[in-house]
Amino acid sequence: MAPEELKNRNIESEFIYSTSRSSGPGGQNVNKVSSKVELRFNLLFTSCFSEKEKEIIFRKLKNKINKESEIIMVSQSERTQLMNKTVVTEKFYNLVSIALTVQKQRRPTRPTLSSKIKRLDLKHSRAVIKKFRKDSGEAID
Repeated sequence: MAPEELKNRNIESEFIYSTSRSSGPGGQNVNKVSSKVELRFNLLFTSCFSEKEKEIIFRKLKNKINKESEIIMVSQSERTQLMNKTVVTEKFYNLVSIALTVQKQRRPTRPTLSSKIKRLDLKHSRAVIKKFRKDSGEAID
């Protein structure tokens, strides 16, 4: 599922943002301004995802979900609160979209006839080279 599809679901109304002082770039401004942004999203009480989607997200993102069933993401890389808010929102959308994308089932394949022949030819040529090494070594002694 693409992040654009998630944005159309109006998930942002359920985001809870909190800010605090950042340890990132900004010089002395860091000591005065709360530019670090933390996003909290409760998966248990959301109506934006179906039960099946919630189950998939819980399974795939189990290390990112706390005991209160919240996904918590933090951004403090930018100098302004607004930029950190957009960064953390994008990070959330990318994370959830990756979790909800269904991977294609891999079909096992067999080697082609030409690849088998090529492999055997290479084996034969290496064997010939090694055989000549042995023959030339005995002739010198």
